[in-house]
Amino acid sequence: MTPDFAPAVVDVEHLENGGFILRSPAQLEPYAPNICSHLIEWAEKSPQTTFLAERSAAGDWRHLTYSEALLSTRSLAQALLAHGATKDRPLMILSGNSIESGLLQLAAMFVGIPVSPISPAYSLVSRDFGKLKFVYDLVRPGLVFAADGELFSDALAALDFAGVTLVVKDGTPAGVDALTIENILATKPTPDVDAAYARVDADTVAKILFTSGSTGMPKGVINTQRMMCSNQQALAQIWPFITRRPPVLVDWLPWNHTFGGNHNFNLILRHGGTLYIDAGKPAPGMFDATVNNLRDIAPTAYFNVPRGFQMLAPYLEQDAALRDHFFSNLDTIFYAAAALPQDLWVRFEQLSMAALGRKVAMTSAWGLTESAPLAAGVHFPIARAGVIGLPVPGTELKLLPNAGKLEMRLRGPNITPGYFKRDDLTAEAFDEEGFYITGDAAKFADADDPAKGILFDGRVAEDFKLLTGSWVNTGMVRVGAVSACTELIQDAVVTGHDRDHIGLLIIPNLAGVANVAGEEPDTPLPELLCHEKVRQKLCADLASYNAANPASSTRVARVLFLLEPLDTDAGEITDKGYVNQRAVLEQRHELVLQLYSENRDIILIDD
Repeated sequence: MTPDFAPAVVDVEHLENGGFILRSPAQLEPYAPNICSHLIEWAEKSPQTTFLAERSAAGDWRHLTYSEALLSTRSLAQALLAHGATKDRPLMILSGNSIESGLLQLAAMFVGIPVSPISPAYSLVSRDFGKLKFVYDLVRPGLVFAADGELFSDALAALDFAGVTLVVKDGTPAGVDALTIENILATKPTPDVDAAYARVDADTVAKILFTSGSTGMPKGVINTQRMMCSNQQALAQIWPFITRRPPVLVDWLPWNHTFGGNHNFNLILRHGGTLYIDAGKPAPGMFDATVNNLRDIAPTAYFNVPRGFQMLAPYLEQDAALRDHFFSNLDTIFYAAAALPQDLWVRFEQLSMAALGRKVAMTSAWGLTESAPLAAGVHFPIARAGVIGLPVPGTELKLLPNAGKLEMRLRGPNITPGYFKRDDLTAEAFDEEGFYITGDAAKFADADDPAKGILFDGRVAEDFKLLTGSWVNTGMVRVGAVSACTELIQDAVVTGHDRDHIGLLIIPNLAGVANVAGEEPDTPLPELLCHEKVRQKLCADLASYNAANPASSTRVARVLFLLEPLDTDAGEITDKGYVNQRAVLEQRHELVLQLYSENRDIILIDD
């Protein structure tokens, strides 16, 4: 059956400039003063319920109950106060998701200390640690947590730890003194913890979350308690079904990002649910861990990015037992962070029909780190990918004409007060009416019926004109091309600014390319991409796309496979795994020139 959704209604204010302001007619109901109040609530109401669980080294699930979480949070809060963390010297976390990381974040917020979880890629993937050093110097933390001191040794050695406490779970970092998490968990709370908690209110800074940014160094987005708590209240109002039973998630999405760290983590905390921390992720060699976790745990909601659904689908299609278990407890499938190709949408609908005899509700939403993140959400049945819903209670969504599109701007209690130690960026981020300028665009799913929701329409700054003068909607072309050839294309960057034709720089789907070529997966990539079967299928699939999209503003004329992986240091790919179009075009300018040459590696697409 369809989940219990709020009615699909919206108030529309027409502006003189041809724009609109959209609002939910439902008033935002009262919300908690701080996110840790929910930890206290569930430790009292449901003390033995599992809050967090993760695999131990032996492979068993290690469970942490709400009562245990509150006790540990109070001990760690006292330790943070004792070891130099303050509202001006935040807690910085370098490691990925774990029980210890979750507890430390809660402990900091419990006593009003901001927490800044940093992408592990800055420490473990980066070669120069440039972004890590930048955010470290900006935040000036009082305490840093790195789960594995040995694994993070090189990154830690690049930082100046004078006056800063380092805490690790395992491993001894070279050249830096460190406390262990086990050691500080033994700290006995004092009345100082309760006094500090009493001072935490809606305006207290809870987190400093760093955005990848299209160019330059990351920006620290201030997240207040008000932002997070109002966001969860809005979600509960548009999705009443999540209040009917405690949610259960199996989730890998990183807590240094707003999707995993605010939307999903706080969803569990708000409703007394259970979060099974997934050590897998949609990346080569890591996804089997996700599948094994889903064999154990049937979630009530499943959140992922499109790449995750792309990797999960074959497992569910080939294993009926896994498929039936996955769907057995499921209220909704939710995608975000990038557009979901329509073929994947259809495959998951078919899978749910096979498992349950009905379609599980497919949902999505839109928001940013600056909106904590929920700004618009789907709370009504939709038939295809692309719809991002309606503004949630409390959030005003302004649609302003800009470069032939409707740019989205936001105002509400979930919107950031600004950027950490960057008053200049803060001043530029808001318009004269106090709306946050997102740079994202939208359009109505049905111009005659705004209640049918809005569609994401790309970034205003990413679209471009061909020499013909035609505007190219990069988001639409990218999704269409990837959907037409998912077996060979993992993702793509759209080119053609001031050119005659659209081109693609293709990130290959390595497993699919090997399968089409009939070769082993470890075959050298250049050999696979030159295989005649691969080229024939790519040309055939994109020719079919062109037949359905013949206009110069949509037709793909030429493509080039990327042989070198995208570079995290250069900002080409985020820690969530999606592609930064602008950064790739800037970093790979020579390849763009090559794409429009007569180089033999260029694949021309015929109609």
